[in-house]
Amino acid sequence: MELKICHLYPDVLNLYGDRGNILCLKKRLEWRGINCSVDSVGIGEKNALTSFDLFFIGGGQDFDQEILLEDLRLRKGRQIRSALEDGKTFLCICGGYQMMGHYYKTQEGHVCKFLGAIDFYTVGGKKRMIGNYAYRLRDDSGADTIVGFENHSGRTYLGNNVRPLGTVLKGFGNNGEDKTEGARYKNAFCTYSHGPVLPKNPVFADLILKTALTRKYGSCSLEPLQDDFESQAHDAALRQVLHPSWFPWRK
Repeated sequence: MELKICHLYPDVLNLYGDRGNILCLKKRLEWRGINCSVDSVGIGEKNALTSFDLFFIGGGQDFDQEILLEDLRLRKGRQIRSALEDGKTFLCICGGYQMMGHYYKTQEGHVCKFLGAIDFYTVGGKKRMIGNYAYRLRDDSGADTIVGFENHSGRTYLGNNVRPLGTVLKGFGNNGEDKTEGARYKNAFCTYSHGPVLPKNPVFADLILKTALTRKYGSCSLEPLQDDFESQAHDAALRQVLHPSWFPWRK
């Protein structure tokens, strides 16, 4: 077996170590003896995206998004939408998540049109939603508890045909109002979780890998890994988020 991973815009979308998600996916495949190749595709590059099995888009600042919007819509938009509808697997973080939606409307009323690949939109707010947080995946995404770091002023609102990735346990999530976090559409996993999110959430990482491998080969059974360190990191982060009184130095 083999997975071909496409890392979109790694030069401008790599906040808070988001590149670490690629390293995590690659190592978890290699540890199981599964081949993995990673190709970086940047602004202006016209690579055919149809051969990839898994796509990763990280987070970036607002000005970073402005730089690549034209390239995203005009050069790669059609292929990305086609891959998504064809069931290819996507992991999209923060700014990469927002760009899969219809648009981002700033506080001043300026509308940045995005891909429109998934039915949601984002509106800029005055309050910045920042901090370590936790959410529980929906049953159809494994029901595991995810820990991460969020930092965004955009408030995302999902359309009727898009289900949230999970439910916020502590923190803000999509908009700080409805307890939703992220979006799940077909085989796309969208989240505000930086960190990077996957190394300390190994169950989530394997869910993404299994989704991509099943899409490619029809079925997939991943050999369990020795995730003691990863699980300890996850549990420690979760305790700090849910029970901050246990850690007085964080006040």
